[in-house]
Amino acid sequence: MAFLIHLLVCTFGMGSWVAINGIWVELPLLVTELPEGWYLPSYLTVVIQLANIGPLLVTLLHHFQPSCLSEVPIIFTVLGVGTLACTLFAFLWNVTSWVLDGHHSIAFMVLTFFLALVDCTSSVTFLPFMSRLPAHYLTTFFVGEGLSGLLPALVALAQGSGLTTCVNVTQPSDTTPSPETTRKTVFPQGASSTFVSDLMETTRSAVHLESHYLPANFSPLVFFLLLSFMMACCLTAFFLLQRQPRPRESSIEDLLTSQVTLHSIRPREGEDLGPPGPRLSSKIQGHPEEKTASDHPAYLAFIYILVAFVNGLTNGVLPSVQTYSCLSYGPVAYHLSATLSSMANPLACFLSMFLPHRSLPFLGVLTVLGTGFGAYNMAMAVMSPCPLMQGHWGGEVLIVASWVLFIGCLSYVKVMLGVILRDRSRSALLWCGAAVQLGSLLGALLMFPLVNVLRLFSSADFCSLQCSA
Repeated sequence: MAFLIHLLVCTFGMGSWVAINGIWVELPLLVTELPEGWYLPSYLTVVIQLANIGPLLVTLLHHFQPSCLSEVPIIFTVLGVGTLACTLFAFLWNVTSWVLDGHHSIAFMVLTFFLALVDCTSSVTFLPFMSRLPAHYLTTFFVGEGLSGLLPALVALAQGSGLTTCVNVTQPSDTTPSPETTRKTVFPQGASSTFVSDLMETTRSAVHLESHYLPANFSPLVFFLLLSFMMACCLTAFFLLQRQPRPRESSIEDLLTSQVTLHSIRPREGEDLGPPGPRLSSKIQGHPEEKTASDHPAYLAFIYILVAFVNGLTNGVLPSVQTYSCLSYGPVAYHLSATLSSMANPLACFLSMFLPHRSLPFLGVLTVLGTGFGAYNMAMAVMSPCPLMQGHWGGEVLIVASWVLFIGCLSYVKVMLGVILRDRSRSALLWCGAAVQLGSLLGALLMFPLVNVLRLFSSADFCSLQCSA
């Protein structure tokens, strides 16, 4: 029975961000079909941040009308909307409408908003619901949340989304490239330099290599239907979870009245008033100095600031520049960093089951370490298209390892901070979700003008890249 509950919790956690993560990994295929092209990620960033109206309303309702807030109907609603939106995505993703000066993907943007509304609201509803279950299931929930990024990435990898090849482009000189004047030939691996000379026409022409995306193994229709199936599994898992009998003592908030009584009759040191129950005994025998420290406002403020900072880095700042930091090292390095870092998230959550460490100084040090790896990734993005050790296998190993360790360290910190707050109350988990969304929002708003307005980062075409030694 315990294994079944763990499986249901993991599936429930997977539905938290699986839809939006699926859209991001499918972008290499979508940008070739939709009229926005590579401006599409910029539009998505804005649309997703607008969806933070959902968690904002839930948080305000919890603060001003806490008795009116029940996360169960909200979760049923958002999961139902998410499943329906993913299904509609499968059939409407490439439908365009004429707006102002041209065609735009209005249906795509509207459906993305609803999916983002589902995923953003999950941060302030899924976590409070987990306070109904014993504490050890919270780590399983974070494992499922990590799988929400890994599973779409694996499906996209099987689909062939984003895989590129170097194409030899030949065009007559002194003309602009067009379908009539441009000839493209796939440049096979290991081909000799004479192969290029054989392609030259007798007239003067210019030859260069360009990166082109390979055809996908299956269409976006199938991909979005798979996302819809994942959301439906999450909805089913939640339906079964909320029908489980609720433990009598599931959180500290539920024991508030009994705790007041216990503190008032706490025995003096050395007295023995009989053996209390096993759970109440642990409450009575807790260290007073630890309880006093954990109740200090500065202690809570540090935790929430750490939650916002870590999620700002992992959800807003660094994902905006991952392509800039990795593509200069080649498509293999990019795909390895994206896939292995997605695997590092659930693995770090799984590791926290066996090696839990709640010490805030330790988590602070681990945050600094993870931030250091993130700083290296950011530095390589700034130096794109010619970062350190470009063209050397050591540079590829370093950038992949840096991304994996960055995600792994900060994922462990996120889990342990959630566990600490879960032991306080359901309300603490709700504010934890609000801090997650606030950090992600600030990170995205910080990077959007740097990437899309000021254009501080330069993209790299690995096939035609020329960097000085």
